[in-house]
Amino acid sequence: MQGLAVLVDILVMLTNVLVMLIIIQFVIGLLFAFNVVSPSNEFLRQVYESINRLLEPVLRPIRNIMPNTGAIDFSPLVLILGLQILTRVLIGVSGGY
Repeated sequence: MQGLAVLVDILVMLTNVLVMLIIIQFVIGLLFAFNVVSPSNEFLRQVYESINRLLEPVLRPIRNIMPNTGAIDFSPLVLILGLQILTRVLIGVSGGY
């Protein structure tokens, strides 16, 4: 049972990292959208594009399933909710903390 708990801990950490990346991408996108930071800022643009390349394979299937809502993309929110549900299920299966 100890091995399962370690595996669940690792998976929970990975889901937390994914959630943090989604939030960082969202914040940088807002900064660009409201011209708080110029999109020509090379560092932030590279960070945003790198995170986008990492998350796009995960977000694309969600976007394909969801209805088009116009300018607002809810797929990151759906991914965060899905990751949180997965985390709770994994913790429950492993016997909890």
